[in-house]
Amino acid sequence: MPLVKIDIIEGRNEEELTQLTDVIQEVMMETFAAPKRDRFQIINEHKPGQLKILDAGLGYTRSDRIVFIQITQQGRTRAQKQAMYARMSEKLKVIGIPPTDLIISVVENKKEDWSFGEGKAQFLTGDL
Repeated sequence: MPLVKIDIIEGRNEEELTQLTDVIQEVMMETFAAPKRDRFQIINEHKPGQLKILDAGLGYTRSDRIVFIQITQQGRTRAQKQAMYARMSEKLKVIGIPPTDLIISVVENKKEDWSFGEGKAQFLTGDL
């Protein structure tokens, strides 16, 4: 059940946003074995100048196409994460996101850290 937060600079149209989120979901299903309807994505659009993302010393030039993805999840292996990073870069490049404009951070949590409604921890109660 990955929760995906996507930070971008404002200006993309609805079609571009749909394409971006669809690609991200495809990669989640392919590399993290996320079920098709297990889709939790939040898009945060920022005004130009509000994302201060440099190159971390790698020499990358960033553009206004920058995409910062933070994935909160549980139980994925190092190999799954590395496969996700590579696949995400490949698939987003096809829709016009340069590989140097993609930053991904994966955050771990536990089953007790989720409630999907009704004040219940569905992973713990057996509902999920």
